[in-house]
Amino acid sequence: MSIRKVSFAEGEFYHIYNRGNSKQKIFQSKSDYERFMGLLFLSNTRNGFSFFNLIKDGHLYDFDRGDTVVDIGAYCLMSNHFHILIKAKEEVGVSKFMQKLTTAYVMYYNQKYKRTGGLFEGKFKSEHVSNDRYLKYIFSYIHLNPVKLIDSKWKEHKLADKKKVLSFLRGYPFSSFLDYQDSDREQYLIINRKPFPDYFPTAKDFEEEIFEWFNYHN
Repeated sequence: MSIRKVSFAEGEFYHIYNRGNSKQKIFQSKSDYERFMGLLFLSNTRNGFSFFNLIKDGHLYDFDRGDTVVDIGAYCLMSNHFHILIKAKEEVGVSKFMQKLTTAYVMYYNQKYKRTGGLFEGKFKSEHVSNDRYLKYIFSYIHLNPVKLIDSKWKEHKLADKKKVLSFLRGYPFSSFLDYQDSDREQYLIINRKPFPDYFPTAKDFEEEIFEWFNYHN
């Protein structure tokens, strides 16, 4: 039985991630991404909910969650993995949230694609973000994940066309990038920026910090 190396403490920051078994896709369609994003919002509560009823009524993001169990600062969904930056509000909150999130998504996915068994590669992985510099970096790391879709080796060299990259990221709807761009989409309710340091007072500050990492060399 695997043992989690990171224990969760109230008020601390954590980078949470996982991928599909054998790197298989966990999102095969736009509706899969949207379901997971909806669950990021809905699973962050002590209350029960019916996804089907909320979708039917067309008020998914109007759901009164009451007290949330974690604060989400950033996330990104890729075809075979996901990343989430979380601040723990209580010792067991992260585990409760992730259990509710992944269980609900696997049930949906297995029913939709007529399959059984586990979808993810074991328990979700977690890293304690223990200092300010690392925390600031994680925001860039998570939001830059989609860049590999247009240049799989972008980390090994400088990207020549940064405007193209920025345009691509602005058009990628399955991360919180747009929610740091003063977007008015309803998915902005998934994240809560207040409990995190205000590294990016404006959208321009956010973009400048993101692109700093294009000039970084190990």
